[in-house]
Amino acid sequence: MAKICIIGAGFAGHTAALYLGDKLGKAHEITVINRSKNFVYIPSLVWVGIDRMDVENTQFDLEKVYSKFNVRLITGKATEVHADEQFVIAEPDNSSEVEKIEYDYILIATGPKLDFEATPGLGPATGNTWSICSPPHASEAKIKYLESVTKMENGERQRIVIGTGHGGATCQGAALEYITNVHKDLVRRGIREKCDLTYLSNEPELGDFGIRGLSVKHKGEMTSGADFIGAVFEDYGINPMIARAVQSVDKENIYWEDINGESGETGYDYAMLIPRFLGQPMKFIGADGQDIADKIVNPANGLVKVDGIYGLKYDDLANNPDAWPAVYQNPAYSNIFAAGIAFAPPGPISAPAITPNGTALSPAPPRTGMVSGIIGRIVALNIIDLVQKGRMTHSERMTEMAAACIASMGDSLWDGSAAVIMVYPVVPDNRKYPNEQGRDQYVTHMEMGLAGAWMKRMIHTTFMYKLQGKPGWKIIPE
Repeated sequence: MAKICIIGAGFAGHTAALYLGDKLGKAHEITVINRSKNFVYIPSLVWVGIDRMDVENTQFDLEKVYSKFNVRLITGKATEVHADEQFVIAEPDNSSEVEKIEYDYILIATGPKLDFEATPGLGPATGNTWSICSPPHASEAKIKYLESVTKMENGERQRIVIGTGHGGATCQGAALEYITNVHKDLVRRGIREKCDLTYLSNEPELGDFGIRGLSVKHKGEMTSGADFIGAVFEDYGINPMIARAVQSVDKENIYWEDINGESGETGYDYAMLIPRFLGQPMKFIGADGQDIADKIVNPANGLVKVDGIYGLKYDDLANNPDAWPAVYQNPAYSNIFAAGIAFAPPGPISAPAITPNGTALSPAPPRTGMVSGIIGRIVALNIIDLVQKGRMTHSERMTEMAAACIASMGDSLWDGSAAVIMVYPVVPDNRKYPNEQGRDQYVTHMEMGLAGAWMKRMIHTTFMYKLQGKPGWKIIPE
């Protein structure tokens, strides 16, 4: 009987658990360790943060799902991975005793540690800026946002700043969705003229999203993501401040450094800034008790090293699509896998920049949502292969992977909108697509309109159905 342990039940870990439970659950032992008893549909927290969706509608109980798939859930945190002896130490929430979980294969899919501490004064704990990265954070953000709304309704002007709070942050798409939804919400409330909206980002240009941007055919002509998003911002009256690394935050100002090394500050009344993401802290221990973290994780960020090529200069990485991992397997321990944000990419997709003062402006590669689900499925299918056949038969690099994103720009099904973005491949491959973008221009596409708002809501409903493992769940793609 094979023993399989999954740490984390986000898009990657939960998707893997469904596939593993479906194929192996009756004959083998599958255990998921997750900090919450619920699965959280993170993309819809953008609506929670403006009071347009109840936080309960973004979650469901994991135990009810896993009981159907013969998967055991431990609600708590994993603290140690003993890679040579093949067991995990977990601290369950409902017990004062630690638990030892043995494994033959392990998938680390923890999602990120939200590294607010990397930027002094950033994050909900400081009471300065807010976040929509988790249900508690989104709920707090909603309360603070509504306080600003009340002030505007009483005639007081407000300055709202939304974006990224670190030079190495990712998830610019979430910030874009949030600021455009804030705009639409203020319009709906009839108080938009009382608000100065600023988008503050570490992207080298608008619409970069950490994927080297987009160039697509729109209405028969080539247009860049910068032009596309720029037109939206101009129409919405949003002030973009790009290529800036936030250095610190206090109660009144956000202090930043731009690409030219110039320092500045932006005053605010309400701010939602995405932090840098790191790997979740865990100990990795060898047979004689020694620290073997250097074999498993990237020391710079705590993310799990997999079968990519690390240490390449950016130009070499950009010209080598095979440097990106294919099976998400740790090179030192072949039974350790990682998926989603937890795996260490070989480097950035967008060209990094260093200011004259040495500050890095390098948007991290996004590995959330659809990308996470695909990688979780690939890893699960390969673990199934190893258990049943003794060899892996599935692979998919991000240089081979298509991804769709629907960025909400107002949730109303009557006058809302969304940008529908299709990217193929996620990481440009200039060998296969020898054009300026390194992408298939017939597939890569971007449109915006009311239909996108309907699609965004349909995807929320469809994925909440799929991820509960209901009949036909495998037919719905990741």
